[in-house]
Amino acid sequence: MKSAVETLNPTRVRLSIEVPFEELKDSLDAAYKKINQQVTVKGFRKGKIPARIIDQRFGRGAVLEEAVNDALPKFYTDAVNEAELNVLGQPEVDITELKDGETLNFTAEVDVRPTIEIPDYSGIEVEVDAIEVTEEDIDKSVEQLRERFAATSPVERAAEDGDVVTLDLEAKVDGEVLEDGVASGVSYTIGSGELLEGVDAAVTGVEAGGEATFTSELKGGSAAGKEAEVTVKVTQVAARELPALDDEFAQLASEFDTLEELRADSRKRLENMKQYDQATQAQERVLEKLLELVEVPVPEKLLEDEINTRKHNLEHHQLGQMGLDLEKYLEIQGKTVEEFDAETKEAAVKGIKTQFVLDELVNKEKLNVNQEELTEHLMRRAASSNMSPDQFAQAVVEGGQVPMLVGEVARGKALAVVVEAATVKDTNGEIIDLDDEEEDETTEATSEETPAVEAEATEDKPEA
Repeated sequence: MKSAVETLNPTRVRLSIEVPFEELKDSLDAAYKKINQQVTVKGFRKGKIPARIIDQRFGRGAVLEEAVNDALPKFYTDAVNEAELNVLGQPEVDITELKDGETLNFTAEVDVRPTIEIPDYSGIEVEVDAIEVTEEDIDKSVEQLRERFAATSPVERAAEDGDVVTLDLEAKVDGEVLEDGVASGVSYTIGSGELLEGVDAAVTGVEAGGEATFTSELKGGSAAGKEAEVTVKVTQVAARELPALDDEFAQLASEFDTLEELRADSRKRLENMKQYDQATQAQERVLEKLLELVEVPVPEKLLEDEINTRKHNLEHHQLGQMGLDLEKYLEIQGKTVEEFDAETKEAAVKGIKTQFVLDELVNKEKLNVNQEELTEHLMRRAASSNMSPDQFAQAVVEGGQVPMLVGEVARGKALAVVVEAATVKDTNGEIIDLDDEEEDETTEATSEETPAVEAEATEDKPEA
């Protein structure tokens, strides 16, 4: 076999491959054997039909087609390895010449990872928000805890904002009661926004036993997105009573003996949260700066596939769970289809560029992923997917996604290296020394980037 590589553009090549006919012998033998098992010829036992009879009855062309289909993946793979190409996705194969007994010539066009030069990134500087926890922040945190320990008691008066009401609801569309539009004994806090739009105004001022009717767009169920006439009956009104803010409350709501200790713990937790947000902000801004320094051509087919993947996931998974379609989602977001398409393309381009650059950094810095790092990442991904580690690991192995997870961890480590080399200052001008949690955050961030490159990289077998 002889092969040559022609560069069509920075992300696509054409392989020209010449195969002497004798190298097709194994595939021809396999083709005759396969056809032997599939056909029946009178006078011959199944599987014992001579090759010349198969040629006469079914045509030499059918045998050649079967043999070429069997041989192409091997010759293509050999040519890719010989040229040391880092291919992406399925090649477009064209058989240019097939002479029985002489030669097989074909071409294969395929996308490849572009060559990327990583410049000196030690001079990157970014600014992040300073960590500031105010007394108002602590008050709000303690108040949220206080809300969780509120008690309720029935009252004989009209419902007011903040009251907990028990409701019976019935929804009609075009005058017909929906099968899934009836609910009884629903507990709802007025003003929480956790039910249908319009329910707050409808039940405010209504006493137990009273009814009200309002119209609202249904967010889920069989009539999601449609306007419904909703009748709501208030069966009970209960006032919420918040516990006093004192040491007794601290002992009730926490492991602390005093309110002062509870507030100190709230401050510490808020500082930790803001520190995490600060580190996340730092890695996002460092990544943006890094991408600005690197010229990264993006394969057109890969970009097209990634855009389609993002749209599919949004429409059929995220929006489907919310009972929305794309049209309604865009209406809620106040975006046109053109704006949505532009944003999706921008995000896809950034995701692909990020993966290319970080993968190149992994190679440049010779970063490896050990079993402990992979296990920790798997457990975090399992938690975010609401699966047990064992369930998630099984799904990953069965789906052949272990290399993808390894890539996520490696890219996280690569970005952590860049963040560590960068100068990060807060808005007060203080230099920030990010802690060890940074690597975990960068790993999580890179795991949300495009999956298309990983998927395409494994689909390098041609289909003739």
